[in-house]
Amino acid sequence: MTNDLTIHYSACPVCNSDAILKVLDIQDYTVSQEIFEVWHCAQCSFRFTQNIPIASKIGPYYQSANYVSHSDTQEGFIHRAYHLVRNYTLKVKRQLIQNATGKQTGALLDVGAGTGAFSKAMKEAGWKVTGLEPDDTARKNALEINGLELISPDNLYHLPAANFDAITMWHVLEHVHDLHGYLEKFHTILKQEGKLVIAVPNYTSYDAKVYQQFWAAYDVPRHLYHFSPHSMAQLAASKGFRIASVKPMWFDSFYVAMLSEQYKTGKNQYINAVWNGLISNLKALFDHKKCSSVIYILEKK
Repeated sequence: MTNDLTIHYSACPVCNSDAILKVLDIQDYTVSQEIFEVWHCAQCSFRFTQNIPIASKIGPYYQSANYVSHSDTQEGFIHRAYHLVRNYTLKVKRQLIQNATGKQTGALLDVGAGTGAFSKAMKEAGWKVTGLEPDDTARKNALEINGLELISPDNLYHLPAANFDAITMWHVLEHVHDLHGYLEKFHTILKQEGKLVIAVPNYTSYDAKVYQQFWAAYDVPRHLYHFSPHSMAQLAASKGFRIASVKPMWFDSFYVAMLSEQYKTGKNQYINAVWNGLISNLKALFDHKKCSSVIYILEKK
């Protein structure tokens, strides 16, 4: 149900079950300081932020110099650490795409490109890259910082069928209002042997359980959805995909734990954060579905 400003779900956005209930009240620590409800589906284990702003009204919740994927800020220790790690993870992501597709170069669609760091890395590796980004500020920064002209997501629905070898969403799917429309379009524009790569936080991870309502990866209301591995598999199957493999994002547990400690204590408790991040990774060492953030590599059925 949608009113003029917010969306209220009376059923699960993934499986349409009405077995949903509120599990957490979470504060928006980044921008508004408002409280938002997170609800849970007993049927498929999907979680979602209730009473989210409609797409045309959510923009102000992204307007913060601390929102690193849009501003590219390096202010503060945590953001400097983010950039230091990103230089390494960009190489890992490029290798992951090449291994998953079996191609050294090809056509890539990067959805939610932010300031364009990954798109630039893939372009420099010889890939033909199309980058989509909804935020005007991020698109401007992508042009100024990385020399990339990103296009708005409206263009997604006009892209030709069977056109891409890979489609990537690095911590983006949780932000997309048109969840089902995007995945249906991805199925159309992806080549038959292409791969859809989706990285999202995992609320079933150890660090999420430790920090509960202070877990930074809930990031309400910007994160509209909160995925478990089970709910991701169900969503993928409903759109004609299957999960080919699951990969870990080892650094995310530390980054998220650092932010979570700030939210919980108001202080930079780096030792606690590193310890909790380390335990989270150890618990996921032999089961990557337990990682703080998970990369799902999807292929067409």
